[in-house]
Amino acid sequence: MADRTVHYEAAFEAFLRAQKIPYVAVDEAKKALFANAQLKSFDFVVYSKNGPNMLVDVKGRSCRNRTARAGFETWATEQDVNDLLEWEQVFGQGFKAVLAFVYWIEPPLVPEQGMFEFRDRWYLLMGIDLGEYRQHMRRRSAKWETVCLPAADFRSLARPLESWL
Repeated sequence: MADRTVHYEAAFEAFLRAQKIPYVAVDEAKKALFANAQLKSFDFVVYSKNGPNMLVDVKGRSCRNRTARAGFETWATEQDVNDLLEWEQVFGQGFKAVLAFVYWIEPPLVPEQGMFEFRDRWYLLMGIDLGEYRQHMRRRSAKWETVCLPAADFRSLARPLESWL
């Protein structure tokens, strides 16, 4: 569910507003149509001008010291992946499930495609098709039931969020 107190989701929403992209923030309390569903809600329904509408689950990640990291964190819980797939099937044709990885990037940085400034912080907003994520995901932790993408797969599959719109 979209939580505006989480700066990653607030930045994502601000990005949509700045781009004048229509969207609906999903409210967990209002999914009465699926009252018996045990599915975790995604965060936003985004109405695209150029392609299918998107069911977006925002994954906020910190990447403050990029020089000390081999790559970007790309993990999600298996339940998030499975539930988002289920939502894509519920919504049907014309909707695509997308994982939006929103990275908080600390300076020094050179702004690049996909970056967005919000409340004096810089974010890199990358999207990946859920189907592609599922095809390439690997187990990250059995204990925490998490999956992730190998860095090379993420680099080849993820693209700046504005290219989805």
